[in-house]
Amino acid sequence: MAEEDKKTTLRRLLINKREEIIKEAKNEISKYIKGETRQLVDTALDDGDWSVIDLTEDISLRQLGTHRENLHKIDEALRKLEEGTYGKCEDCGEEISQERLKIIPFAIYCIDCKEKREQMEKLEREA
Repeated sequence: MAEEDKKTTLRRLLINKREEIIKEAKNEISKYIKGETRQLVDTALDDGDWSVIDLTEDISLRQLGTHRENLHKIDEALRKLEEGTYGKCEDCGEEISQERLKIIPFAIYCIDCKEKREQMEKLEREA
């Protein structure tokens, strides 16, 4: 595959992922506004269970926060694609595998570095 074709394919993959995330976020917002969540909240109010309301709002906000974070990562990946640095691990500088980029097109670490980071985070949480 020619380099320009590869770049076009990657750009399309990132843009498609971005559109998918935006669609999911819109659906979640729409559900919340339409009252699907409101029905759960009303039931909780009838039962006097305010924790359900807090939990529902927390989950919705957390999901929207995750979508926002992923959109930022995709925008950053698109910028790197234009610069010619897309697909390089930010820790070791090696190429991130194509298999990993197909699954997580905005990945910034190779699988080895990602696993090392996760192990370090786990140790820090346990300390």
